[in-house]
Amino acid sequence: MANNGIGSSKQEISTVITQSNLECKNLYEYLKTLPQSVLERLYNHPAICLAVYRELPELARQYVIRILFVEQPVPQAVVASWGSQTFSKDHHYVTKVLTELNVWIEDSLPGGLIGWMLSPTFKRNLKIALLGGGKPWSMSSALEVDKNARDTNFLDSYSSERWECVLHYMVGSQQQEGISADAVRILLHAGLMKRDEEDGSPVITRQGFQFLLLDRHAQVWHFLLQYLDTVEQRGLDLVECLTFLFQLSFSTLGKDYSTEGMSPGLLVFLQHLREFGLVYQRKRKAGRFYPTRLALNITSSHNKNVPVLEEDSPKGYIVVETNYRVYAYTDSNLQVALIALFTELMYRFPNLVVGVITRDSIRQALRGGITADQIIGYLKQHAHQQMLMAEAKQPLPPTVVDQIKLWELERNRLTYHEGVLYSQFLSQADFNVLKEYAQSNGVLIWCNKEKRTLVIHKNAHDDVKKFWKKYSKGS
Repeated sequence: MANNGIGSSKQEISTVITQSNLECKNLYEYLKTLPQSVLERLYNHPAICLAVYRELPELARQYVIRILFVEQPVPQAVVASWGSQTFSKDHHYVTKVLTELNVWIEDSLPGGLIGWMLSPTFKRNLKIALLGGGKPWSMSSALEVDKNARDTNFLDSYSSERWECVLHYMVGSQQQEGISADAVRILLHAGLMKRDEEDGSPVITRQGFQFLLLDRHAQVWHFLLQYLDTVEQRGLDLVECLTFLFQLSFSTLGKDYSTEGMSPGLLVFLQHLREFGLVYQRKRKAGRFYPTRLALNITSSHNKNVPVLEEDSPKGYIVVETNYRVYAYTDSNLQVALIALFTELMYRFPNLVVGVITRDSIRQALRGGITADQIIGYLKQHAHQQMLMAEAKQPLPPTVVDQIKLWELERNRLTYHEGVLYSQFLSQADFNVLKEYAQSNGVLIWCNKEKRTLVIHKNAHDDVKKFWKKYSKGS
């Protein structure tokens, strides 16, 4: 094998970046990623303990309540006996949840038995949340009557306007004035948008389109989680910000709260929440703020207690015809901008937009990271009632669905890998030895027996090189 035959020529091939789906964490999935020291600091606040308890699985809540007033460890076998053996999997799951959240800890009993006992900090503050007591929140200080008081209609309008600024920016709408630089940084940090390779302008990603398909409550929660990932880089205290966010989630819509006693870092956090539409403050030095509907029960995955805004409720407004025409009965600029991501708009009327699905419009969406299934899913999710009433269970024309998928397949004909080319073997035996080694280790990408040529995964190049040196010395 000439030149030891190792990497006599190296073939650098561009790799297709596989984009993962949007990962939306609930409260448990987020908190379990935090260090125990951070959880211990968080559990010093009753509001957080109550929010964590509220989001626990039903069986876990039962366990917590049953041992809340017990002052000694409860044997693990006794806790397991509280449920039927039929639900043993559920028991093991909630045991794992409570342990990962540091809600309870293992403790020894006389005789060597191991029992469960609630974490002292969590136990003390959950009692305060359920029974009363403790220190009042600083932001609940009494305030004079606000001569510029805002009603719930104003707060709803304000929060929708601020939040839709973020969404308009994501879809590249012309109505994106007013978005803050912080919001743009978070969108890029979260992978919801990325810089275009050509001009550097932010463009929506596959995860970003999935984000737009979420309901308003889930969007805000995911966005805030991404913001919390960056608080320490901003010089803010994660525990302080989380505590304020939890307290805010238990606030009352339409009531004003005081900023007295807030640390400088918390005041900065409040301004960021103001930019995102979670709170309203007439001016920075007003000394008071109003939580909006976006902030209420934000940590709750159920969110049953907060009325849904009219614009957040899903309504069917899209009609798709077999000639690939799309009729959207809407006056929302945001919904129009969403449709424009994968259609070519033709006409715009006060309450109707007409577009057409073309190969170029779909390919443009695919280049931005949006998948065919996401486009089809969006059209199905917002299909007009008349389409849902059709005899067929499929609300979209099958020809349109199939064609969108075919246009996507056009881009997936080739799969690219980075590899190293091995050639110029001195004998067929040398070629066979290296081929079998690469095959057995699962690093062979391609081979040609007649030309004695192999392509090996780039990451395996060093291992194959070592193997060949040993083989050469032995032979």
